[in-house]
Amino acid sequence: MHRLVAFLTTALLSTSLWAMHCPADMAKIDALLQSNPPGDATVLAQVQKLRAEGEELHNAGDHSQSVKVLGEALQLLEASE
Repeated sequence: MHRLVAFLTTALLSTSLWAMHCPADMAKIDALLQSNPPGDATVLAQVQKLRAEGEELHNAGDHSQSVKVLGEALQLLEASE
């Protein structure tokens, strides 16, 4: 019984942590796009697409997938520097 309670508590806490991670990633992407946008229009379009998709996933409550998609956008931005 104690293991079940511990598991459920951990699951609930980790879900809320993912939810808080999404806005931070979106803000980081937005800041990078303003301060140092990629010179390649294709990369810029892909980053903007992934950023929008990540926000949609976040708003839909799919935070783990949102973090994954936003991470891809951040990787593209970092690779283009």
